[in-house]
Amino acid sequence: MAEFTMELNDDQKQVRDWIHGFAADVIRPAAAEWDEREETPWPVIQEAAKVGIYSLDFYAQQFFDPTGLGIPMAMEELFWGDAGIALSIVGTGLAAIGVVANGTEEQIGTWIPQMYGTPDDVKVAAFCSSEPDAGSDVGSMRTRAVYDQAKDEWVLDGTKTWATNGGIANVHIVVAVVDPELGSKGHASFIVPPNTPGLSQGQKFKKHGIRASHTAEVVLEDVRVPGSCLLGGKDKLDERLARARERARAGGGERVKNAAMATFEASRPAVGAMAVGTARAAYEVALDYAKTRTQFGRPIIDNQGVAFQLADMRTSIDAARLLVWRASWMAVAGKPFTSAEGSMSKLFASEVAKKVTAQAVQILGGNGFTREYPVERMHRDSAIYTIFEGTSEIQRLVIARTLSGMPIR
Repeated sequence: MAEFTMELNDDQKQVRDWIHGFAADVIRPAAAEWDEREETPWPVIQEAAKVGIYSLDFYAQQFFDPTGLGIPMAMEELFWGDAGIALSIVGTGLAAIGVVANGTEEQIGTWIPQMYGTPDDVKVAAFCSSEPDAGSDVGSMRTRAVYDQAKDEWVLDGTKTWATNGGIANVHIVVAVVDPELGSKGHASFIVPPNTPGLSQGQKFKKHGIRASHTAEVVLEDVRVPGSCLLGGKDKLDERLARARERARAGGGERVKNAAMATFEASRPAVGAMAVGTARAAYEVALDYAKTRTQFGRPIIDNQGVAFQLADMRTSIDAARLLVWRASWMAVAGKPFTSAEGSMSKLFASEVAKKVTAQAVQILGGNGFTREYPVERMHRDSAIYTIFEGTSEIQRLVIARTLSGMPIR
């Protein structure tokens, strides 16, 4: 087990600088265009694939970094470039995490490569959990999966919403109810292979921010997938459901995590790192502006009101990064989140991103309110961090219940 450290080693610094260079040279110059177009930036994703950033190997190398800092370091640099384009590049990762967290070795080896495709023919994947009436309240999920024993197939019906890459993905990972009486404990995740009949894209959302990332509804009508597409396999599911039923009859007991919760728990520090990247980008623009913008015969950074804002911005960004790194190291070291450290990192970093980007707009004044300067886009993008993969309110609930010992449902 690697000791916790705040100093990147030489290999990590080299990777960080490589990703930063891609973000600076490829992502940033394209950011405004794809934000305006509100379309998936396929050419940028392909460039990322060609240099090796959009690939299974790259994410595996970062995921298995023994310090735990590979993924948060990569996320921070990519989202420093632009949140919308970066989410298009890393959005497949959430579906991949769903397979790694819940799937068998055979499923991992079969399906994750199909999520990414090749540099000449890039693909994306989608993780589908939220529904029109079931966002934070996963217990209200209505999408059903019914097992057809005669054909060894699962039949999926329902509507998913807020799905990154939904409808355009090569592979969809769908969370569905298999036992309604067990609430959130009666969920399972399914792989929906490419071109499966019955799966279609519903409404594509026009968003306030991260507009280069495709977000849409996914409609499932009599979607049939082979039994082998149940993540983890039916024997494992049957055992888990039997334990949940026994605990329900006994009146509670040990908590049983559902498939969606397992995926989100693993990804929350990474989302915190995304927020840190956006906050850092806005802070750097504001700092440069404050040092060069003159009013009343001197740079505005000489004014205490501006200087103190920048000091607070930098302090909060560094504090957020440390929470993210701590949670990431704890996860790879096998240390339990006894105080919901993963949710802490996501909560704090998300709130920091919203505040820092707003302060950056304020420091730039009227210029910050225009699309001629990137802080306007960064401010819009930052709003998503307190919403997706668990709102700030849900993170506080998770933290509070973890501290009190109450069950997290």
